[in-house]
Amino acid sequence: MRNSIVRSVSQRGVVLFVALIALVVMSLAAVALIRSVDTNTMIAGNLAYKHSALISSDRGAESAINWIEAKALANPTDLNSHSAIDGYYATYLTLDLDDPAVLKDDSTWDASKSADASGTGISSGTEAASGNNIRYIIQRMCRDTTAPEIEKCLFGDTEIGTGSRGVKDSTEAGAKVDAQQSPMYRITTRVAGPKNTFSYAQTFVY
Repeated sequence: MRNSIVRSVSQRGVVLFVALIALVVMSLAAVALIRSVDTNTMIAGNLAYKHSALISSDRGAESAINWIEAKALANPTDLNSHSAIDGYYATYLTLDLDDPAVLKDDSTWDASKSADASGTGISSGTEAASGNNIRYIIQRMCRDTTAPEIEKCLFGDTEIGTGSRGVKDSTEAGAKVDAQQSPMYRITTRVAGPKNTFSYAQTFVY
């Protein structure tokens, strides 16, 4: 009888040990699942912020185009000179925005070198709906600050159509300068959003 009791107590101890191990394994699995769900949520949130910033960059491009059009109507020769406080540069050589180090440097986007986007729902460059801060820089695609010349600038094509356009080769695009042509402008926008989200976009217009 004593041997039977001892054996029974010993078996209960083994079951308890196995149950504790199973409990630990299940707890670890639950923690891993929670962390996985949390990570997926963070990734989805970051993608949403990035998408929002990219959409807001269009507002910066629109603001820059409006500024160029207003200057061209008021006094086109003003576009031959820099106006850094307005985010405008008459030559692309002044700021090397092709260099990622320059493009992403905060000093490139301070108020003395770039301009706030403007428009409905935007105050001091910040879009009320998204909380994104939008700034832009305009660069005329010329090598110097003189009046535009074919040898010194990139020009848009004179053809105006209503359908979609294909990419023209170098002999067709900007082959001559006349009253219908305009030098190209590169608009670079930076959008600073929530959670340290940054988006950069470039648009060429003429």
